[in-house]
Amino acid sequence: MQIISKLPQVGTTIFTVMSALANEVGAVNLSQGFPDFPIDNTLAHYTHEAMQKGLNQYAPMAGLPLLREALAHKLSQTYHFNCSPAENITITSGATEALFAAITALVSEGDEVIIFEPAYDSYVPAIELNKGVAIRIALTPESYQIDWQKVKESISPRTKAILINTPHNPTGTVLSQQDLLNLVEVVRNTNIWIISDEVYEHIIFDNIRHESVLHYPELRERSMAIYSFGKTFHATGWKIGYCVAPAEATKEFRKVHQFLTFSTVTPMQYALAIYLQNPENYLHLPSFYEKKRNTFAQMMQETPFQLLPCQGTYFQLASYKHLSDEKDTDYTIRLTKEVGVATIPVSVFYQEPQDHKVIRFCFAKKEETLARAVEKLIKHKEKLYQPQTTKA
Repeated sequence: MQIISKLPQVGTTIFTVMSALANEVGAVNLSQGFPDFPIDNTLAHYTHEAMQKGLNQYAPMAGLPLLREALAHKLSQTYHFNCSPAENITITSGATEALFAAITALVSEGDEVIIFEPAYDSYVPAIELNKGVAIRIALTPESYQIDWQKVKESISPRTKAILINTPHNPTGTVLSQQDLLNLVEVVRNTNIWIISDEVYEHIIFDNIRHESVLHYPELRERSMAIYSFGKTFHATGWKIGYCVAPAEATKEFRKVHQFLTFSTVTPMQYALAIYLQNPENYLHLPSFYEKKRNTFAQMMQETPFQLLPCQGTYFQLASYKHLSDEKDTDYTIRLTKEVGVATIPVSVFYQEPQDHKVIRFCFAKKEETLARAVEKLIKHKEKLYQPQTTKA
């Protein structure tokens, strides 16, 4: 009874590994990207209210109409995009499901999808399970900016899609208006689709505008844009996202979605529909997380790490190349065990690990959690440097 693996190279994710290690040794977990503070009581109240009203059965496959209507209004206000709740918006069981459904709807055997590494770890497995080919373009410190000439050179007759992510996990960089205009030029007069991972759309700093594909008519007519309520409303365990796409793409997307999860948890959809009626519930997020970024950066000044620019997401990259030449995977494990702070090595976000001596901290935590982590880094500062071997 032998199973032939369709993903022979895939093991347990680094997020699971580092969180398990953090729990094992009692370290402060700044590795996996989830908040350790509660959701808004108002949102929790709306959820409880929905359950008490008996909204506990299957939602419509495409999502509650009330929620899709609320999202259509939000998209109109945020991106000046007037779309149809019935034909352009689908509620999914998390953004990862939406990404998988989008890739499955578009990609056939031999199709190529251009991605940018470091990349979120679900992209390539979804492409390969659909017998597609991931064409990787590596981004490097300090800026992690896209070289659009390389993108043009990577396009072939088999290119089916380009997958972008802004604000970008794990680097915290964002695409600029010029980047999106470059993308317009790259795909003009082609049949190339865009899959746009925009789950951190509201977690963006320094008065920078989020450059959604939905801002650009030439892109939105060929794009599947993916969003996450879990990231926006500090409820990653809810696993609720949504996809915005043209009608013909939505039709194919839903064919996949209905056989992945069919529908998404009902009472939370109702709660989100009501909660979205107050735009302040998401418009305050940039300042909320920018304060956390700034607080963490100020605390980290007392450590020897060199922080890289962070314009969005709730991740802060830090360079340790002046401290140690250890592999980043070894370095993060040692920091977890010896210092008591768990982080993520950035090399794991590349297919062929590119070790730039950069690690990722998650600052979506209570201030006391961040303070406790930094206190450990300061207290054990000598352990941040490469251990010195002694001769017998």
